[in-house]
Amino acid sequence: MTSSSVVDKPPVRRVAIFGGTHGNELSGVFLVKHWQENGAEIQRTGMEVKPFLTNPRAVKKCTRYIDCDLNRVFDPDNLGRTVVEDIPYEVRRAQEINHIFGPKGSDDAYDLIFDLHNTTSNMGGTLILENSRDDFTIQMFHYIKNALAPECCPVLLIEHPSLKYATTRSVAKHPVGVEVGPQPQGVVRADTLDKMRKIVKHGLDFVQLFNEGKEYPPCTIEVFKIMEKVDYPRNKNDEVIAIIHPKLQDQDWQPLNNGDPLFLTLDGEVIAYKGDCTVYPTFINEAAYYEKKQAFVKTVKMKLTARHIRSSVLDQNTS
Repeated sequence: MTSSSVVDKPPVRRVAIFGGTHGNELSGVFLVKHWQENGAEIQRTGMEVKPFLTNPRAVKKCTRYIDCDLNRVFDPDNLGRTVVEDIPYEVRRAQEINHIFGPKGSDDAYDLIFDLHNTTSNMGGTLILENSRDDFTIQMFHYIKNALAPECCPVLLIEHPSLKYATTRSVAKHPVGVEVGPQPQGVVRADTLDKMRKIVKHGLDFVQLFNEGKEYPPCTIEVFKIMEKVDYPRNKNDEVIAIIHPKLQDQDWQPLNNGDPLFLTLDGEVIAYKGDCTVYPTFINEAAYYEKKQAFVKTVKMKLTARHIRSSVLDQNTS
């Protein structure tokens, strides 16, 4: 490998760990509150790591949000809205977060944000990637996946031309979603919290090694790329008339083929999947997505390759 093929990346010095973006997803809430009191576990040499409770009002009420979903309002329109009295709480909070950790898209933005979430779906410890060309984050995910092996750690790629998320973590140069389940809303399970904790630990270890000069040669990871959100069958009054079929329930990341059962009506009718290719559903029967009219999301498997990277800090020190 010649040195010309190595991509120099700036060191990652400012890292935030967000919990409570949704106030009833308690693993991140508990971890962030703990780390605010005792942060020795997350501190690493040569970098600032800031644990931060993103939606404190929702956390206090143990509800997903107060006025609107904080994890969907980090778009230019909302971040640029004039603050008036009746502005939704989460929009005002998004502007505060953007001021502290951003501005989004600027050189001054935080280098990396881990945003900690729970799901009621059987997704295990999932990493969420926003940009398929983010070599640094893909390398980190490769490192985390290897560190957790043989335990599975799926990667969900949410890059899509028409599905725009505008997530809380997108303020950072490298946004990382951590989605761990199944866990009910308003509940904290020790095994789920431990899985989340390990993902964050390995992610921070990667950053420290990178900053210290460790080179990461090209790597390839498997990801599940989001294709489409699928709603429940509904009647003319827009009411749900069929539920997730037992054979689909808890089968996140498993192949779904033409003719496989999707939904079951209360009269016993099976509604099957109609599609010409194998897809991999996830966020199956997620409690928070009933209001979003989403029974699951369809994904396809693909490979992503990251280039050979190293920190540019060494070159700066020797020049």
